Amino acid sequence: MQKLAFLCLLFLFGCGDAAEDGALTHSPEKVTLGFFKAIYVDKDVNEAKQYVSEPLQELLEHYYIAASVQRHMLNLSMTDVEMEIDDVDIDFFRKLSDKVTVVIKLKGLKAGQFWIDDRSLRLHKRGKNWVIVEILPEKRQVNG
Repeated sequence: MQKLAFLCLLFLFGCGDAAEDGALTHSPEKVTLGFFKAIYVDKDVNEAKQYVSEPLQELLEHYYIAASVQRHMLNLSMTDVEMEIDDVDIDFFRKLSDKVTVVIKLKGLKAGQFWIDDRSLRLHKRGKNWVIVEILPEKRQVNG
């Protein structure tokens, strides 16, 4: 009976550790979506800071409000935004890589007109977490 209780406790502690690790580690896609959701949907710059490196945190603090971040950092002021991950330049060996570029597709209204645009972000793995280290200049734009 004691062995059974010990095995049950061991199993419970083992599951707790796995759950904690999963909570701390976000995929590059989740980090990217979290950042853009904070800026375009929640309009909360403080929330967005958790997804970026220190230099980008300082830049976010400088612009202070989400509308300024949209206009000056992302060069894309939009409302009613929907977003999805378009491309990730990482494959099966994700756990071996510590750098990745993620492309996110944004759909919404720009100056009252329907607009579709892409933004690319470079992320680096810091410990168990992915952080955005760079917003890449854009080349593609599609007007819907």
